[in-house]
Amino acid sequence: MARRIAAGAAYGGGSIGLLGVAAVGVVLAEVQLAKRNVGGGVAPLPPGADGLYGRTFAASEPGPGPLRLALLGDSTAAGQGVRRAGQTPGALLASGLAAVAERPVVLRNVALPGARSDDLERQVSLLLSAPTGPPDVCVIMIGANDVTHRMPATESVRLLAAAVRRLRTAGSEVVVGTCPDLGTIEPVYQPLRWMARRVSRQLAAAQTIVVVEQGGRTVSLGDLLGPEFAANPREMFGADNYHPSAEGYATAAMAVLPTVCAVLGVWPETDRLEPDRHEDMLPVAKAAAEAAREAGTEVTGARAPWALLKHRRRRRLTATEPPAPAPSDAEETEEDAARRT
Repeated sequence: MARRIAAGAAYGGGSIGLLGVAAVGVVLAEVQLAKRNVGGGVAPLPPGADGLYGRTFAASEPGPGPLRLALLGDSTAAGQGVRRAGQTPGALLASGLAAVAERPVVLRNVALPGARSDDLERQVSLLLSAPTGPPDVCVIMIGANDVTHRMPATESVRLLAAAVRRLRTAGSEVVVGTCPDLGTIEPVYQPLRWMARRVSRQLAAAQTIVVVEQGGRTVSLGDLLGPEFAANPREMFGADNYHPSAEGYATAAMAVLPTVCAVLGVWPETDRLEPDRHEDMLPVAKAAAEAAREAGTEVTGARAPWALLKHRRRRRLTATEPPAPAPSDAEETEEDAARRT
């Protein structure tokens, strides 16, 4: 199914139906029930975390300039649900990257809460129009709102592929956190829970296929709303029972950080496959399906049509320092201000 979705996006196919007619009435009733239960609390607006991280490395002896990290996507990438800038995934990734690379990192986050894949074109244009040039690495987290707003999967992955292609053409490395498993949101009941899991995993697998084909890498974000969240919903979900808490964002950032470091060549591990960690070289469609089932799995392209399936060793993330103003382009643009409001 993931391959059909990806192929439909490439060749202009329409939406692929996933529900039988007999199930529509039941599922619609479950959707209405879920809407009354999800979002019962109030998620604070995402705090601004843009700026310079790893200031101690900037103050050391002269060396290469700061790395430029950008985040794109929806409320997950923006960090909605936490109150401190240091708890957002952007801040966690910037601090972790600075520590591993031993270089300062400038973070810019253009993600928009509520965004779907059709907003990626605007976000990419915003990044590429900056006077500092394209980022060294871009992290995209997108897909949940595509599922909940019933965007056709073929359109969703086509828009993601176009965004990745633009960033790669500009010279940026790209890491995509694929669609989280929406079937683990606590107030969602059967059969909607089963359908949400099926649709979100199929979208995640299709995202993996098109991203790898465009030269990017993916990390499965099933853990974002996956088994760990289902087992500890009070600790892993925020006040509205939908967006992650600070602990949830730290879990997601830990899964993405090794791949961000790897694409920049600063991760202290070899690319040798470790069979005892279930790493393998597989056809890209099979690798995408395997990654969708196991959170934290990285997929990167090898020789077409093959892809590497990796489970990189994670490192604990420490508390982040407050961001300092970026050394250049630090002033907030009107569009950035509008995004935060």
